[in-house]
Amino acid sequence: YPSGHLAILVVRENKQLICIVQEDKPINAKIQAVFKSSGRSTCYYPNGVVWINMNIQGGQYLDQEGNRVKRWTWPNSVLSPGPHVPLNPIFISLNQHVGVRILRQDKIIVSFLAKGQQAKFNMGTKVQVSDVSQLPPPVRLGEDELLLLAFRVRILQLFDRVHGCLNFPSSEQRDKIKPPAYLTTQTLKILQLCATSDVSDELCSSVKAIVNA
Repeated sequence: YPSGHLAILVVRENKQLICIVQEDKPINAKIQAVFKSSGRSTCYYPNGVVWINMNIQGGQYLDQEGNRVKRWTWPNSVLSPGPHVPLNPIFISLNQHVGVRILRQDKIIVSFLAKGQQAKFNMGTKVQVSDVSQLPPPVRLGEDELLLLAFRVRILQLFDRVHGCLNFPSSEQRDKIKPPAYLTTQTLKILQLCATSDVSDELCSSVKAIVNA
């Protein structure tokens, strides 16, 4: 930092690299973020609450009360079973000089800017896993998230139907057209999640009714 205090430290532990961001203090500086080449990374709010947490499956963004604001999965069907929740690029400022930009799994940029000069560290990674049994347990979707996924698929179904009505005014022609493959796949994945998640039978019935309407 311009103060002379250590801002970013990159160390090697066994076969992996670790990038540590510290706050601008002379002693007892708190850790504001840790990025590991193994795919696990965490960013913290100034009050010490977890801000962003990522692993080889995906990540989640929390508010300062610890409530989850958003979550995502990396586009890898082997590591991330279930519906793919895409990542919208995220940019946060850990402090006045250090920012983090999360664009994709292999492009997580830690940038340092001071006195008109900038340094960038790409802490993204492409993790290769040979044994699926070594994966951490998948993140369980809550009831609200399952309903949101179901409504999202239903909205896409309605858009597809409107598109069909515009292109094929005849109902006989429309009835012969099969839904897009991606909609069928997402519907099956949501129904599979209902069967494997710890949710009530009533919620499963509601989700089935939404996606099969």
